[in-house]
Amino acid sequence: MDVKTIELKKTILEDNDRDADVLREQLAQQKTYYMNVMSSPGSGKTTTLIRTIRQLKARAEAQGMPELRIGVMEADIDSDVDAKTILQETGVPAVQLHTGGMCHLDADMSRQGLKEIGSGDLDLVFLENVGNLVCPAEFDTGAVKSVVILSVPEGDDKPLKYPLMFQEVDVVLVNKIDAAPAFDFDRERFLKNLADCNPSAPVFFISAATGEGAEEWCAWLDEEVRGYLAEEAEGRQ
Repeated sequence: MDVKTIELKKTILEDNDRDADVLREQLAQQKTYYMNVMSSPGSGKTTTLIRTIRQLKARAEAQGMPELRIGVMEADIDSDVDAKTILQETGVPAVQLHTGGMCHLDADMSRQGLKEIGSGDLDLVFLENVGNLVCPAEFDTGAVKSVVILSVPEGDDKPLKYPLMFQEVDVVLVNKIDAAPAFDFDRERFLKNLADCNPSAPVFFISAATGEGAEEWCAWLDEEVRGYLAEEAEGRQ
């Protein structure tokens, strides 16, 4: 008798991909832009989100536009530190998602979190995914776009070491550029390494701590989100 082999991982990923496509369509219908933010631990995800939210609010006020209604989902194996920090520092709705030991979020987990945060009343929802450069890259969360944050202290060779992560994302943020003098981080070498696996991704060099480069990043994001909302609104008429 032959032994039947079942490729479980492939099946799980295929099922999740289908679920993610359904979720994306649901979010498009309710006009909610969902962004998946990934990185290593300590790269500055939460600080970057705080800087981004504040900058988007200031940008809307300066340009006389309505503020984007923003929410944040914080995914961790345990603790609620990041959700409390987001709420305290920005005032936007924030929920903590505990993954039960899993090192990533998938589409169904995203759906549960989006329901809890009330995404139907929000224009933009950030997911701060579990901190690592491996598992989160494999699972489609149903997001409109995905971003990876690389911090200068991690080195300019990360696209070579974690190619799937850098292949899968739509945009790259290089954070902590204010610390560049203390580390052997070469911008041109990084851009070359990134181009080998994802030549089309926009790259923004920022310091979430000082604000350097944040305006360029937030201008791109603001235009991206408002364009998506306008397109979806027009498509539903």
